Amino acid sequence: MTVEKGERTYQCKALTDLWTGSVDRKAKRLVTTGLLGSIRWWFEVLVRGLRGGACDASDTKCEDRNHCVVCEFFGCTGWGRKSRFDVLDENNQPKAIQIKKDTTFCLRFTPLRPIRREEWALLDATLHLIAEYGAIGGRTVLKPSDEPNRAGEEHHKDFGLMEIIQAPQFNRIVLDALKKYVSQWRKVADGDFAWASIENFWYVNGKHLGRTTASDSSFNIVLRRKESKACRECGGIHNPPRKCPKTKRYPSRYSELLVNNNKIERWLAGSQQESKKVFSFKNPARTFGFVKPGLIDFTAMKQKLENPNVWGKNGWDFLTGDEIINQLFVDKEDRP
Repeated sequence: MTVEKGERTYQCKALTDLWTGSVDRKAKRLVTTGLLGSIRWWFEVLVRGLRGGACDASDTKCEDRNHCVVCEFFGCTGWGRKSRFDVLDENNQPKAIQIKKDTTFCLRFTPLRPIRREEWALLDATLHLIAEYGAIGGRTVLKPSDEPNRAGEEHHKDFGLMEIIQAPQFNRIVLDALKKYVSQWRKVADGDFAWASIENFWYVNGKHLGRTTASDSSFNIVLRRKESKACRECGGIHNPPRKCPKTKRYPSRYSELLVNNNKIERWLAGSQQESKKVFSFKNPARTFGFVKPGLIDFTAMKQKLENPNVWGKNGWDFLTGDEIINQLFVDKEDRP
């Protein structure tokens, strides 16, 4: 077993505000466990894509030495995590307030027990996956808006985008060796989360989905929700915090309804208890999401984005998980 000693610190810059939330669902203070939980989720996405197992950390069967490669690093019942996680400000002091746009900060991982070089490599790839293709935190964005009087509203703002300014340098690990390493740990059935794998991940740079008018929404076209946000009770437009004058309640909108309400639409759009599978950011623009084998594949997903009322067929590139994996594990000198 090859162990690499010493802490690993990543200097980062927030491209948007980062949201970690708190017990009162406010964003004013930084909750480091919110960031760490997000990092763990993306770590699981990467591990599944490398044909490894990622189990439920609260599963009492995943304890002691009988656990998956993710729990080995992040901890689970009966097994503590291998590193201390700190978020530091520009003065190298623990950060307590929300990370705002254009703020420089550091993510530091300090070993509490020996950490294998494969684990460091997985963590490094995970952080670059988040920074270059994904997002971090408890909230990313509900839905971008290009409506002149709505784009600045809190629930239309982007959250969770960051870039890595400086990363630790260490010896590269061959991808095949890393796949062999993750396969040696506990095998688990991913169940309802099998789709959350980089094998099913897609990404488009420089493009976003959003609403342009009360009756036009490229986001809803892709999710196959009805576009109009008119109230189903009275037909009027009631933007928050306005209520429907007929019911005196917050409006039930047509845009909350699926066009055909089939399995694909329900899965992509999610629900109040389940996340949607398409995420889009306006500034800087990026859109990413997941497909689900046996339900919707990359070809069908790309066709949705090629709709003339979305982006059309030209001027953008559709990257799949396999292409992104190759980018994540290139030599550090070759990394853009």
